[in-house]
Amino acid sequence: MKIINIALYSLLLLVVLFSSMSSATSSATSSATSSATSSATSSATTAAKIKVDLVLAKQSGEYHSPYVAAWLENDKNQAVRTFLLWRTKAKWLKDIRRWWRKIGRKDQQLVDGITSATRGVGSYPLTFKAKNDEGQPLSQGNYTLFIEVVREKGGRAIVKQPIVLSDISASYVIKATPETGEIHITVTP
Repeated sequence: MKIINIALYSLLLLVVLFSSMSSATSSATSSATSSATSSATSSATTAAKIKVDLVLAKQSGEYHSPYVAAWLENDKNQAVRTFLLWRTKAKWLKDIRRWWRKIGRKDQQLVDGITSATRGVGSYPLTFKAKNDEGQPLSQGNYTLFIEVVREKGGRAIVKQPIVLSDISASYVIKATPETGEIHITVTP
């Protein structure tokens, strides 16, 4: 009887051992397959880069740093991404008129998440991933980049530049305004 119990016990150990080895092999294979699939998917959905060299122009007289918003709209004029919002007091956000009407008044959480302090006169190199506000890469196609600049007791400017997201790099230049210098934009896949 002891021999039978030992034999059964040994057989049970072999079954458990074989089962755990099979599970580990299956798990490693599944993990490697999942990793390769994830890697291939992430490279296929990598977002393009949008580089903006923003210049805030020098002003004469009393100067207040401007409120600035930059965002992207798709070919249906729907805002898909707010890249930046420079401001101090929330009560003046409505003065960034187009951005406020399209985006700002509808999404307080987004406003809070992207807001940073205003900047003075100068050049600001900025780089953004071409993703929507939910963090998903934007599909290839036609978009319009908007930059709106508004100063207290000063001027305002809204400039826009159609851009194309594709497999080809492209460069654009927006002419200077009283509120901005010449703005250079580079899009790379």
